[in-house]
Amino acid sequence: MLQAAAHKQRSLCPVSAALDIFGDKWSLLIIRDAMVRGYRTFREFQAAGEGIATNILTDRLYRLQTADLLTTETDARDGRLTLYRLTPKGIALAPVLLELLIWGARHEHTAVPPSVLLHMEQNRAALLAEAYRRWEQRDPTPLIPPFTSPAAPAKGYHP
Repeated sequence: MLQAAAHKQRSLCPVSAALDIFGDKWSLLIIRDAMVRGYRTFREFQAAGEGIATNILTDRLYRLQTADLLTTETDARDGRLTLYRLTPKGIALAPVLLELLIWGARHEHTAVPPSVLLHMEQNRAALLAEAYRRWEQRDPTPLIPPFTSPAAPAKGYHP
């Protein structure tokens, strides 16, 4: 699909164009948190445990909105609260994020238990379907909770 770029691209290469949007670690981590952890507020993104500074988070949220990967809406219960939500373009990154997660767990030292990695590798389609279902239904339930220990999966996750 050909669309006018909302940002300046270095080249017309698809990989370069994609990296122009989310080629820094913070942008993909924000997308991960919205997609996988169900985060919706500035405070949740800031408390994700990655150590992002508030000015960087503000900038990346703005960039992701400008690139049409995130949108904002007002919380129905508290009109003062802004909620972030992936757009159709943002949720379309689900297969990419799943493969990055699997690749990182397979080739780097991480806290993902081997049984969880195996489950993700063997159930890609089901995990992606669930990610899309949760997005469509606005279900903020974490798809894969943060991994806290190399020895065991996070609470509540049962492959």
